[in-house]
Amino acid sequence: MRAGIVGFAASGKKTLFSLLTRMAQAGYAAGARRGVLAVPDERLEIVGRLHKSRKLTPATIEVVLIPALRRGARGQTENLAALRDVDAIVHVARAFEDPTVPSPFDSVDPGRDASKLELELLLTDLAVLEKRIKRLDYDRARGIPEPVRGERDLLDRARREVEQEVPLREALSVEDRRRLVGYGLMSAKPHLVVLNAGEDEAGRDPGSWPGLEELSRRPETRLATISARIEAEIAELPDEDAAEFRRDLGVEAGAAKRIIRAIFELMDYATFYTAAENEARAWLFRRNTRAQDIAGDIHTDMARGFIRAEVVSYDALVENGSWDAARKQGALRLEGKDYPVQDGDVLLIRFNVG
Repeated sequence: MRAGIVGFAASGKKTLFSLLTRMAQAGYAAGARRGVLAVPDERLEIVGRLHKSRKLTPATIEVVLIPALRRGARGQTENLAALRDVDAIVHVARAFEDPTVPSPFDSVDPGRDASKLELELLLTDLAVLEKRIKRLDYDRARGIPEPVRGERDLLDRARREVEQEVPLREALSVEDRRRLVGYGLMSAKPHLVVLNAGEDEAGRDPGSWPGLEELSRRPETRLATISARIEAEIAELPDEDAAEFRRDLGVEAGAAKRIIRAIFELMDYATFYTAAENEARAWLFRRNTRAQDIAGDIHTDMARGFIRAEVVSYDALVENGSWDAARKQGALRLEGKDYPVQDGDVLLIRFNVG
């Protein structure tokens, strides 16, 4: 899973990147910066303890921070290109007032900024679509057949939607977007808008800012509110003090957990586990993915030689106290390749590639 963080200058996106990846801001340079977010997971700790695992490996999200977009600047397409290979776009929109941190605009308006960024993504997509359509038309004129049947018509339909400023995540079906995934079209990607607010609005409903209520209802779009500066200060406190501070702010969890939760909802992600004495590991997956496809995420040989999946739910594992006890109590299930894996499943994949 890869998430791209983007935003205009002075929005606080570097602070959020540091909070998520625990990487210092010092040394930030031109070009995209990459870090890794380890997903906090109390269930993994329990799964590992019940299996007496020597090592715990949490699920991770790669986080890509691209350089700030600037008002009226040219050449921003090059910066946005770093978003082509991400699975979801996280837009940090400034919602705080601070005269010591000048805004690139005349006022602080996260609704306006969200619209401006969407337009930047649409313009970038339009350039990609027009270039590919032009190439296909050129080949057709020379008698070269279309490499993928229906591609030209789909690209033209996508172009018309983009010209009408309709994001492709709203305009195209999941299947059509899957057919165009190789082009890295940005408006086709799920979109999380993070409102970076001041301390007094850290718990504010993100849809309550002007211009964002409608956005919150759009397909594959989520909103979240944080106060990145305050969260950076809280991150330095002991856990008990940090929890009390957040209660005073009216937020129930840290920024990282709230962003992860929003990304999970946005992407329809869940977690399954594998465990043995050497390692217990958490894995991210889209809900209801087939067991054989899940096996392929672990190792390609597992998918190729898939026999069955032995499955114990997390709740059943905890209730019985161990994998062997769950087996003896009939809580272990044998599932075939088409089994839709569920959140919290602990899996043992049986396979043979001999």
